[in-house]
Amino acid sequence: MLGQILSTMLPVFLITGCGALYGRYRSPDIKGLNVLNMELFVPLLVFAVLADQQAPLQEYARLALGATVVVLGSGVLLYPVAKALKLNLKTFLPPMMFNNSGNMGIPVLLLAFGDAALPAAIVLFIVEMLLHFSVGLYMLDPHTSIIQRLKLPIVFACVAGLAVNLSGIALPDTLLESMNMLGEVCIPLMLFALGVRMLDIDFNDWKLGLLGAIACPASGLLLAWPLIAVLDLPGLQAASLWVFAALPPAVLNYMVAEQYQQEPHTVASLVLLSNLGSLIVMPIVLGLVFAAGYV
Repeated sequence: MLGQILSTMLPVFLITGCGALYGRYRSPDIKGLNVLNMELFVPLLVFAVLADQQAPLQEYARLALGATVVVLGSGVLLYPVAKALKLNLKTFLPPMMFNNSGNMGIPVLLLAFGDAALPAAIVLFIVEMLLHFSVGLYMLDPHTSIIQRLKLPIVFACVAGLAVNLSGIALPDTLLESMNMLGEVCIPLMLFALGVRMLDIDFNDWKLGLLGAIACPASGLLLAWPLIAVLDLPGLQAASLWVFAALPPAVLNYMVAEQYQQEPHTVASLVLLSNLGSLIVMPIVLGLVFAAGYV
């Protein structure tokens, strides 16, 4: 089991470390890399996975429902905590709800469970992203246009991929393979970008960061525990939901907070310190998942 955990987490640590080391001396344009990732590589991967006729997407409906409950339920569970501690709800709750299903979730799931986990990883990522750009943005600014929120390449890729899959249209293997090859660029690039972002950690807000590092995975795991039984998820999907529930806040929370001027400096510390805490949390969760024999 220790070997499985190491084989999963070591590549994550090494690639993230490469990003931090390179960023320390070169200061790359990480914003440009993230734009390229989110507008090209990630949508291509999403479309290719969803459009592949070999991926029976109807089998992932319960997993998508479970992910939705984990995301939204985390906000409900932590609302009284935030109120009791007199935290700014718009600053604290979104990072606790919208987790790092892209930069960390997809690579960890693939390294832990192999290529068979890719459809589940993409479904979880899509659920988190769609909720982030709908519910998440509404939480920050209820007046933002719904059309503006959903006018994103990943949304179009999701709709197009689902349409192709459900219509029964079989795309040429060479086309799907080309899209997969380009799309898979996003996986190491996400980890590399996360490493560069880790250099921005500010320990001035370490108390809030420590709270986030505990509260984010704890709320997700508390919700995933009964959901896996109630939804009767098969082994690989149950394992994927456990990992999804334990993920730290998405780095995207900082970018959104900066765009809406919602205490971006505080959000950055909360997000990045929580991601640092995941270096402890994720190996523990993976150990429990492997020990439970889900896969």
